[in-house]
Amino acid sequence: MPTFPAKTCLLVIPARRRSTRLPDKLLLRETGKTVLEHTFDAACQAQLPAQVVIATDDQDIASEARRFGSQVVMTSPDCPSGTDRVAEAVRQLPPAEIVVNLQGDEPEINPAAIDRLIESLQDNPASGMATLATPIRERSLLEDPACVKVVFDTAGRALYFSRSPIPYPREWHDELLTASPAMFHQHIGIYAYRRELLLRLATLPTGQLERIENLEQLRVLELGETIQVALADEPTRGIDTPADYAAFLRRRRAG
Repeated sequence: MPTFPAKTCLLVIPARRRSTRLPDKLLLRETGKTVLEHTFDAACQAQLPAQVVIATDDQDIASEARRFGSQVVMTSPDCPSGTDRVAEAVRQLPPAEIVVNLQGDEPEINPAAIDRLIESLQDNPASGMATLATPIRERSLLEDPACVKVVFDTAGRALYFSRSPIPYPREWHDELLTASPAMFHQHIGIYAYRRELLLRLATLPTGQLERIENLEQLRVLELGETIQVALADEPTRGIDTPADYAAFLRRRRAG
Protein backbone atom coordinates (compact mmCIF):
# COMPACT_ATOMS: atom_id res chain seq x y z
CA MET A 1 0.00 0.00 0.00
CA PRO A 2 1.42 3.43 -0.92
CA THR A 3 2.12 6.16 1.58
CA PHE A 4 1.10 9.73 0.77
CA PRO A 5 2.58 13.07 1.75
CA ALA A 6 0.34 14.86 4.26
CA LYS A 7 -0.95 17.47 1.79
CA THR A 8 -1.77 15.45 -1.28
CA CYS A 9 -4.71 14.25 -3.36
CA LEU A 10 -6.21 10.80 -3.80
CA LEU A 11 -8.61 10.01 -6.66
CA VAL A 12 -11.17 7.26 -5.97
CA ILE A 13 -13.40 5.75 -8.67
CA PRO A 14 -16.50 4.18 -7.07
CA ALA A 15 -17.59 1.32 -9.33
CA ARG A 16 -20.77 -0.69 -8.94
CA ARG A 17 -22.22 -3.21 -11.35
CA ARG A 18 -25.93 -2.63 -10.92
CA SER A 19 -27.56 -0.38 -13.53
CA THR A 20 -31.20 -0.38 -14.56
CA ARG A 21 -30.60 1.17 -17.97
CA LEU A 22 -27.33 -0.46 -19.01
CA PRO A 23 -26.36 -3.55 -16.98
CA ASP A 24 -22.62 -4.25 -16.72
CA LYS A 25 -21.86 -0.94 -18.45
CA LEU A 26 -18.46 -0.63 -16.77
CA LEU A 27 -17.39 -3.95 -18.30
CA LEU A 28 -18.40 -3.19 -21.91
CA ARG A 29 -15.27 -3.53 -24.07
CA GLU A 30 -16.06 -3.11 -27.76
CA THR A 31 -13.09 -0.75 -28.09
CA GLY A 32 -10.72 -3.40 -26.71
CA LYS A 33 -10.84 -1.74 -23.27
CA THR A 34 -13.67 -1.67 -20.77
CA VAL A 35 -15.45 1.56 -19.93
CA LEU A 36 -13.84 1.31 -16.50
CA GLU A 37 -10.34 1.02 -17.95
CA HIS A 38 -10.89 4.04 -20.20
CA THR A 39 -11.97 6.04 -17.14
CA PHE A 40 -8.99 4.84 -15.13
CA ASP A 41 -6.56 5.70 -17.95
CA ALA A 42 -7.98 9.23 -18.25
CA ALA A 43 -7.80 9.75 -14.48
CA CYS A 44 -4.16 8.61 -14.42
CA GLN A 45 -3.29 11.36 -16.93
CA ALA A 46 -4.22 14.05 -14.39
CA GLN A 47 -1.12 15.57 -12.83
CA LEU A 48 -2.24 16.28 -9.26
CA PRO A 49 -3.62 13.02 -7.83
CA ALA A 50 -0.94 10.99 -6.06
CA GLN A 51 -2.87 7.75 -6.62
CA VAL A 52 -5.92 6.48 -8.48
CA VAL A 53 -7.90 3.73 -6.71
CA ILE A 54 -11.03 1.81 -7.68
CA ALA A 55 -13.55 1.10 -4.90
CA THR A 56 -16.10 -1.63 -5.55
CA ASP A 57 -18.25 -4.32 -3.97
CA ASP A 58 -18.18 -6.53 -7.08
CA GLN A 59 -15.61 -9.28 -7.65
CA ASP A 60 -15.82 -9.12 -11.46
CA ILE A 61 -15.14 -5.38 -11.44
CA ALA A 62 -12.33 -5.90 -8.93
CA SER A 63 -10.74 -8.57 -11.16
CA GLU A 64 -11.00 -6.32 -14.20
CA ALA A 65 -9.46 -3.40 -12.31
CA ARG A 66 -6.55 -5.50 -11.10
CA ARG A 67 -6.05 -6.82 -14.64
CA PHE A 68 -5.28 -3.35 -15.96
CA GLY A 69 -3.17 -2.40 -12.95
CA SER A 70 -5.42 -0.46 -10.59
CA GLN A 71 -5.29 -0.72 -6.84
CA VAL A 72 -8.66 -1.98 -5.60
CA VAL A 73 -10.42 -1.37 -2.30
CA MET A 74 -13.36 -3.67 -1.57
CA THR A 75 -16.37 -1.94 0.00
CA SER A 76 -19.75 -2.95 1.36
CA PRO A 77 -22.60 -3.75 -1.08
CA ASP A 78 -24.84 -1.68 1.19
CA CYS A 79 -23.25 1.70 0.37
CA PRO A 80 -26.22 3.92 -0.62
CA SER A 81 -24.21 6.29 -2.85
CA GLY A 82 -20.89 6.79 -4.57
CA THR A 83 -19.91 9.26 -1.86
CA ASP A 84 -20.46 6.63 0.83
CA ARG A 85 -18.40 4.13 -1.17
CA VAL A 86 -15.56 6.62 -1.56
CA ALA A 87 -15.67 7.42 2.16
CA GLU A 88 -15.50 3.73 3.08
CA ALA A 89 -12.50 3.27 0.77
CA VAL A 90 -10.75 6.34 2.19
CA ARG A 91 -10.98 4.91 5.72
CA GLN A 92 -8.90 1.95 4.48
CA LEU A 93 -6.19 4.08 2.83
CA PRO A 94 -3.41 6.36 4.11
CA PRO A 95 -4.74 9.87 4.85
CA ALA A 96 -4.78 12.36 1.98
CA GLU A 97 -5.87 15.97 2.38
CA ILE A 98 -8.07 16.03 -0.73
CA VAL A 99 -10.16 13.15 -2.14
CA VAL A 100 -11.61 13.22 -5.65
CA ASN A 101 -14.75 11.22 -6.47
CA LEU A 102 -14.89 10.32 -10.19
CA GLN A 103 -17.62 7.94 -11.38
CA GLY A 104 -16.43 4.87 -13.27
CA ASP A 105 -18.63 5.59 -16.30
CA GLU A 106 -16.74 8.72 -17.40
CA PRO A 107 -14.35 7.35 -20.06
CA GLU A 108 -13.94 10.74 -21.75
CA ILE A 109 -13.19 12.83 -18.66
CA ASN A 110 -10.62 15.52 -19.44
CA PRO A 111 -7.55 15.06 -17.18
CA ALA A 112 -7.02 18.84 -17.21
CA ALA A 113 -10.52 19.28 -15.76
CA ILE A 114 -9.60 16.97 -12.87
CA ASP A 115 -6.55 19.11 -12.13
CA ARG A 116 -8.63 22.30 -12.38
CA LEU A 117 -11.08 20.86 -9.85
CA ILE A 118 -8.30 20.04 -7.38
CA GLU A 119 -6.65 23.43 -7.83
CA SER A 120 -9.98 25.12 -7.11
CA LEU A 121 -10.14 23.44 -3.70
CA GLN A 122 -6.46 24.07 -2.99
CA ASP A 123 -6.87 27.77 -3.82
CA ASN A 124 -9.92 28.21 -1.56
CA PRO A 125 -9.03 26.96 1.93
CA ALA A 126 -12.42 28.01 3.34
CA SER A 127 -14.23 25.58 1.00
CA GLY A 128 -14.73 21.98 2.06
CA MET A 129 -15.65 20.72 -1.38
CA ALA A 130 -15.32 21.61 -5.06
CA THR A 131 -17.07 20.60 -8.26
CA LEU A 132 -17.22 21.60 -11.94
CA ALA A 133 -19.71 23.40 -14.16
CA THR A 134 -19.88 24.35 -17.82
CA PRO A 135 -22.05 26.91 -19.68
CA ILE A 136 -25.46 25.90 -21.04
CA ARG A 137 -26.15 27.25 -24.52
CA GLU A 138 -29.24 25.20 -25.47
CA ARG A 139 -32.73 25.82 -24.11
CA SER A 140 -33.65 22.13 -24.34
CA LEU A 141 -30.74 21.30 -22.04
CA LEU A 142 -31.68 24.08 -19.65
CA GLU A 143 -35.20 22.66 -19.33
CA ASP A 144 -34.13 18.99 -19.09
CA PRO A 145 -34.45 17.74 -15.47
CA ALA A 146 -31.73 15.17 -16.16
CA CYS A 147 -29.34 18.11 -16.64
CA VAL A 148 -28.48 19.44 -13.19
CA LYS A 149 -28.00 23.20 -13.00
CA VAL A 150 -25.93 25.24 -10.56
CA VAL A 151 -25.77 28.91 -9.64
CA PHE A 152 -22.83 30.44 -7.80
CA ASP A 153 -21.70 33.79 -6.45
CA THR A 154 -18.97 36.09 -7.77
CA ALA A 155 -16.35 34.16 -5.80
CA GLY A 156 -17.40 30.86 -7.40
CA ARG A 157 -19.20 29.52 -4.32
CA ALA A 158 -22.28 27.41 -5.06
CA LEU A 159 -25.60 28.94 -4.06
CA TYR A 160 -27.86 26.10 -5.19
CA PHE A 161 -28.12 23.03 -7.44
CA SER A 162 -31.39 22.09 -9.13
CA ARG A 163 -33.01 20.01 -11.82
CA SER A 164 -35.12 23.06 -12.65
CA PRO A 165 -33.80 25.98 -14.70
CA ILE A 166 -31.90 28.32 -12.38
CA PRO A 167 -31.92 31.25 -12.44
CA TYR A 168 -35.50 31.12 -13.75
CA PRO A 169 -36.14 33.96 -16.23
CA ARG A 170 -39.33 35.86 -15.51
CA GLU A 171 -39.35 36.81 -19.19
CA TRP A 172 -37.59 34.64 -21.75
CA HIS A 173 -35.17 36.14 -24.30
CA ASP A 174 -33.04 33.96 -26.57
CA GLU A 175 -30.10 36.27 -25.86
CA LEU A 176 -29.94 34.76 -22.37
CA LEU A 177 -28.35 31.65 -23.88
CA THR A 178 -25.60 33.60 -25.62
CA ALA A 179 -24.76 36.02 -22.81
CA SER A 180 -21.13 36.48 -21.83
CA PRO A 181 -20.35 35.54 -19.16
CA ALA A 182 -22.80 32.65 -19.36
CA MET A 183 -26.10 33.01 -17.51
CA PHE A 184 -26.80 29.28 -17.06
CA HIS A 185 -24.44 26.49 -16.01
CA GLN A 186 -24.64 22.72 -16.10
CA HIS A 187 -23.23 20.91 -13.10
CA ILE A 188 -20.62 18.23 -13.86
CA GLY A 189 -20.79 15.41 -11.33
CA ILE A 190 -17.19 15.09 -10.23
CA TYR A 191 -16.25 16.19 -6.71
CA ALA A 192 -13.18 17.00 -4.65
CA TYR A 193 -13.58 16.85 -0.87
CA ARG A 194 -11.43 17.70 2.06
CA ARG A 195 -11.04 14.37 3.83
CA GLU A 196 -12.69 15.49 7.07
CA LEU A 197 -15.84 16.70 5.31
CA LEU A 198 -16.14 13.55 3.19
CA LEU A 199 -15.98 11.28 6.23
CA ARG A 200 -18.50 13.45 8.10
CA LEU A 201 -20.96 13.45 5.19
CA ALA A 202 -21.01 9.67 5.13
CA THR A 203 -22.29 9.61 8.73
CA LEU A 204 -25.18 12.04 8.19
CA PRO A 205 -28.76 11.33 7.11
CA THR A 206 -30.15 12.51 3.81
CA GLY A 207 -31.16 16.18 3.87
CA GLN A 208 -34.61 17.54 3.00
CA LEU A 209 -33.46 19.37 -0.14
CA GLU A 210 -31.41 16.35 -1.15
CA ARG A 211 -34.51 14.13 -0.96
CA ILE A 212 -36.65 16.53 -2.98
CA GLU A 213 -34.16 17.07 -5.82
CA ASN A 214 -32.35 13.71 -5.48
CA LEU A 215 -29.02 15.57 -5.49
CA GLU A 216 -26.61 14.54 -2.75
CA GLN A 217 -24.48 17.70 -3.06
CA LEU A 218 -27.39 19.62 -1.53
CA ARG A 219 -26.63 17.88 1.77
CA VAL A 220 -23.39 19.86 1.87
CA LEU A 221 -25.14 23.19 1.36
CA GLU A 222 -27.77 22.32 3.98
CA LEU A 223 -24.92 21.80 6.44
CA GLY A 224 -23.70 25.34 5.75
CA GLU A 225 -20.53 24.10 4.05
CA THR A 226 -19.04 25.85 1.01
CA ILE A 227 -18.81 24.18 -2.40
CA GLN A 228 -16.39 25.83 -4.79
CA VAL A 229 -17.40 25.72 -8.47
CA ALA A 230 -14.68 25.67 -11.13
CA LEU A 231 -15.50 26.13 -14.81
CA ALA A 232 -14.80 23.49 -17.43
CA ASP A 233 -14.74 24.05 -21.17
CA GLU A 234 -17.31 21.35 -21.94
CA PRO A 235 -19.49 18.80 -20.14
CA THR A 236 -18.35 15.24 -19.55
CA ARG A 237 -20.06 12.44 -21.46
CA GLY A 238 -20.96 9.68 -19.04
CA ILE A 239 -22.23 6.26 -20.12
CA ASP A 240 -25.76 5.73 -18.78
CA THR A 241 -27.69 4.18 -21.68
CA PRO A 242 -27.05 1.99 -24.75
CA ALA A 243 -27.32 5.15 -26.86
CA ASP A 244 -24.56 6.80 -24.77
CA TYR A 245 -22.27 3.84 -25.34
CA ALA A 246 -23.04 3.73 -29.08
CA ALA A 247 -22.18 7.45 -29.34
CA PHE A 248 -18.95 6.85 -27.40
CA LEU A 249 -17.99 4.08 -29.85
CA ARG A 250 -18.67 6.37 -32.82
CA ARG A 251 -16.41 9.06 -31.36
CA ARG A 252 -13.64 6.56 -30.66
CA ARG A 253 -13.80 5.14 -34.18
CA ALA A 254 -13.73 8.64 -35.62
CA GLY A 255 -10.53 9.31 -33.71
